[in-house]
Amino acid sequence: MATLIRIMLIGFTSMFAVVFGKDFKKTKDANQLENESFKKSGAIGFVANFADTLGIGSFAIVVAMSKALKLNVKDKHIPGMLNVSCTVPAVLEALIFITSVKVDPITLLSLLIAAAAGSVIGAKIISKLDESIVQIVMGVALFITGIVMFCGLPWISLMPGGGTALGLNGTKLIIGIVGNFILGALMTAGIGLYAPCMAMLYLLGMSERAAYPIMMGSCAMLLPFSGMEFIKEGQYPRKSSLGITIGGIFGVFIAAFIVKSLPINILKVLVICVIFYTATTMLKAGLTKLKENRAGSMDLNVD
Repeated sequence: MATLIRIMLIGFTSMFAVVFGKDFKKTKDANQLENESFKKSGAIGFVANFADTLGIGSFAIVVAMSKALKLNVKDKHIPGMLNVSCTVPAVLEALIFITSVKVDPITLLSLLIAAAAGSVIGAKIISKLDESIVQIVMGVALFITGIVMFCGLPWISLMPGGGTALGLNGTKLIIGIVGNFILGALMTAGIGLYAPCMAMLYLLGMSERAAYPIMMGSCAMLLPFSGMEFIKEGQYPRKSSLGITIGGIFGVFIAAFIVKSLPINILKVLVICVIFYTATTMLKAGLTKLKENRAGSMDLNVD
């Protein structure tokens, strides 16, 4: 099963790389790449995916750092940037860490396919939303991410504990499929899948050993599909996404093979604080812009 997953991931990621490469070259040849430094976006990718490999997550860190470093990216393009730029690093993580899959194969494949399908639907919706709505969605997504991370802190311990099951059957399998489909769709809006997927599987009685490959495999499986959808719609920053990808690859390898341990829980607290600040900023900007758009629309109707 581990070999089959690796083959599928390599195949889907190769398709993604071809689509990404062609779109980047076409945009570059047309001199339409955004004016941004590879160094800045590469640093963001390195830090975010270094943290992701150690179990902290990457999406929220990419958003927070891109705001702090004033990355030249429209808020509307942030969901696309997340899904495109984190695809290759996430797949590398899966290829490195999924060495043996001790989980029911039907459960594993069903949930991975559900997450991928949800990501395609979610990307289609998110890529067509107005910028103010995207800002609000991203703000809410960051708040949810921060709350989930807070609940998972060891001295808070509000996350459910796992059971002993290695697979799901009947109603539980249906709930798992529907749940992972929804989580796959939400990931395109910036809500990381790791923590909520693990919580769902624990609630359904699965063991931590079985939940881990589903959680990691779901992210790695869905990102090539959601990434290609955002590329197709053109709703992502090409140069920044490539820089984050390259930096992310280095971050994954260094975290996986060189850095064995860090004070992860202290780092999580710092990340949570930054996430809540960034969420507040994006919600404020989105609500302000939405109010201005509605006011402008009312003025046009009066005229």
